[in-house]
Amino acid sequence: MRILHTSDWHLGRSFHRIGLLDAQREFIDHLVRTARDERADVVLVAGDVYDRAVPPLAAVELFDEALHRLADLGVPTVMISGNHDSARRLGVGAGLIERAGIHLRTDPAGCGTPVVLADAHGDVAFYGLPYLEPALVRDALGADKAGHAAVLGAAMDRVRADLADRPAGTRSVVLAHAFVAGGAPSDSERDITVGGVAAVAPEVFDGVDYVALGHLHGCQTLTERVRYSGSPLAYSFSETAHRKTMWLIDLDASGTVTGTRVDCPVPRPLARIRGRLDELLADPALAVHEDAWVEATLTDPVRPQEPMARLARRFPHVLSLVLDPEDAPEDSLASYAQRLRGRSDQEIAEDFVAHVRGGLGPDDAERTVLTAALDSVRLDETLEEAAR
Repeated sequence: MRILHTSDWHLGRSFHRIGLLDAQREFIDHLVRTARDERADVVLVAGDVYDRAVPPLAAVELFDEALHRLADLGVPTVMISGNHDSARRLGVGAGLIERAGIHLRTDPAGCGTPVVLADAHGDVAFYGLPYLEPALVRDALGADKAGHAAVLGAAMDRVRADLADRPAGTRSVVLAHAFVAGGAPSDSERDITVGGVAAVAPEVFDGVDYVALGHLHGCQTLTERVRYSGSPLAYSFSETAHRKTMWLIDLDASGTVTGTRVDCPVPRPLARIRGRLDELLADPALAVHEDAWVEATLTDPVRPQEPMARLARRFPHVLSLVLDPEDAPEDSLASYAQRLRGRSDQEIAEDFVAHVRGGLGPDDAERTVLTAALDSVRLDETLEEAAR
């Protein structure tokens, strides 16, 4: 069976205030064309269809157009909700849409109920695991703890139980939206840390032939059977080095996976440049970036006059300016921000406790209270967004 694996469309998102809807429409064209030309048997979308719970109307219209085009192509599509999506909104009309071959999986209760498709070698069961917010789904899934590993483990137990009751030789594919250990994050993904732990081990997915992951925006292979497709477009300058692709996965009769990357259209390249302003404006080696979206980091000891305007004369698509002066006196606020970069809310809170107590960090009981407080805030934010 030939599978076209995508994720993280983030329809409606912009890039440093530059609208990307035309670029996203070009990607949908590319997706449909690839599914047709490569004779895909199924298209998978592993979450974050939209960029926010209440997307703009233009993004909804583009999504509607994509569904119609995939249905007209006659290629089944299996799609799950991600942490940016409103599962309830995305899932409206799922039963009706399914008649057209578009299978929306947004309800955690359905984790163990697959979409079953067949090829010349028999059945392939596709299990959709939408983004599982631990505090919201723990009881429904019967998880013993409120954490990502626990709820994903409980969902996968349902998958394995259903698979065990199917005929021998049934192949299996899981779609999941999660941060799996070994994956490399970027700045454009929303943090999903709960209880101080965001990542789950790839082994939680043991027992299935292929796992189509969403959430991280870089295309990457964790194991031959566990892969992220990444986002089709760059959504932050941290993705400058990304090669944006989809996975074309061939699943043979025995469940062996062969993957090929299919490049996505690039609306405009990204570039990060660094140096003193006069050097950046004169360096001939930077001519290659004159048509790119540019993030410029200036190292001048003193802020130059009108740096953005001067940069824009050479780099008309400069979007971001960062000041990092050479030999500048240490800025306590900047230093503090640097110390926080890459640390979870739990780690920051524990560091604060240690700071105000002269180095004495929280004990186990206090750590539990901090974890519960942070999880409660996260749950409140999730419920507020879902209610919008």
